[in-house]
Amino acid sequence: MIDLPEGELRERLATALSVPRWVDEVAGQTPFDDVDALIVVARRAGSLTSDEVDQALEHHDLVAEPATGDAGADEYGRREERASHETDDPQLVKALAEGGAVYEERFGRAFVIRTAGRSRDEVVAELDRRLKLDDEAEKQEVGAQMVEIAVVRLRQVFASRTAETGRGAETASPVGPLA
Repeated sequence: MIDLPEGELRERLATALSVPRWVDEVAGQTPFDDVDALIVVARRAGSLTSDEVDQALEHHDLVAEPATGDAGADEYGRREERASHETDDPQLVKALAEGGAVYEERFGRAFVIRTAGRSRDEVVAELDRRLKLDDEAEKQEVGAQMVEIAVVRLRQVFASRTAETGRGAETASPVGPLA
């Protein structure tokens, strides 16, 4: 059972995805039996509007930019940035940099994608695919990716073990900052 006071739950949800409507919808479904139940609700609440995508992007630490948000989001941004650069293949690094520049010119924002569980080859292929989308389809894709990034972050927050209790965070009262 996820056992958090409402304010703390909302804060952790907002760190994963800073969209008030999404936070309200997810928090409104408490209590959650476990992390998987939380994830189901998070995904169900996830169809972001165009305005919500813009709002989420204002608070999201993008891989290509230094982390500048709150402490929890900053840590996620740093981890995602490190993961995005983990490759020995200079061709992939070049393809990501060049494709990212083309994407930013085309759509007016940095490329957003869930990198967890994807190889650099897959990220480059997805970048190439998404460059062919129209503006509205790409904005919907960005919204879906923001929710997928939030799911990864929620799993990190709620499935980690606490040092004090040895129990999963989903059953323990949290201790310390998000990391």
